[in-house]
Amino acid sequence: MKSVTFRNKTWDVAANLHMPAGFDEKKTYPAIVVAHPISSCKEQTASIYAEKLAELGYVCLAFDASTQGESGGPGRYLEDPATRVEDFRCAADYLVTLPYVDENRIGVLGICGGGGYAVNAAMTERRFKAVATIVGANYGRLCREGDLTPDAAIKALEGISAQRTAEARGAAPAVTTYIPQSKAQLESYGITDVDVVEAVDYYTTPRGQKPGSPNKLNVASTGAAFTWDAYHLADKLLTQPLQIIVGGGKAGAFGSYRDGFELFNKAASKVKNILVVAGATHYDLYDKPDCVDRAMEKLKTFYGENL
Repeated sequence: MKSVTFRNKTWDVAANLHMPAGFDEKKTYPAIVVAHPISSCKEQTASIYAEKLAELGYVCLAFDASTQGESGGPGRYLEDPATRVEDFRCAADYLVTLPYVDENRIGVLGICGGGGYAVNAAMTERRFKAVATIVGANYGRLCREGDLTPDAAIKALEGISAQRTAEARGAAPAVTTYIPQSKAQLESYGITDVDVVEAVDYYTTPRGQKPGSPNKLNVASTGAAFTWDAYHLADKLLTQPLQIIVGGGKAGAFGSYRDGFELFNKAASKVKNILVVAGATHYDLYDKPDCVDRAMEKLKTFYGENL
């Protein structure tokens, strides 16, 4: 593995390039762009999958989203779908400059929210020849559903608009957290949803805690996501081979199980498959060895047949 950067507009996007064992720069290899979940970074679950795919002979590019991790960008901790999707196109731009990458054999893999972004990017980025998601989630849907009350989206948008007014008048950007910052705080809130409970366990303990993933979100940046749908036009534009992997354990509020089946039913891809990993929760597929191994067995076959 080596650290690299590529450009998105005027800033650098930080990435790790995972190389196959016995790498020979005189040869050409298929490549896979690997995208981390929302609030995550390239050193967490994206690194696990990138390393395992590199062991299978793929050059893998795992990157930090713009404004997050070690990447630059117009601000910090923004979650703007347009910028996130553009990161994928710029990643493809970078890979095609590498003489050892076969430009006709580039795939993409996205995890959680990174899966939704990967799918959306692949609709217009035709250099991606095969698309896979691990517990892929539609960030726009998550924003619109919010706290699951009927007017959740409108309440949130009113608050975002008020915050933009404050910032226009000189206030500091509002930065919040995605999840409770500790297990103790989680318990004090009385939250028992499996996705939130396991998110706290993953992101705030040594299990998955990394400096590039500080659990911070710029509030005003989320406004654009409310009218965005990761799978909009998938029935017309998503034609590449598609592999969806979801957990078959207890489903939580992040909704990746139903998002996976929505995408499977909607995608125009003639070659498409959905794998339900029995008993696995959303976060089990981030790093639990047995669950990751079952996902990798399917990815090995999928990319092997389609790249």
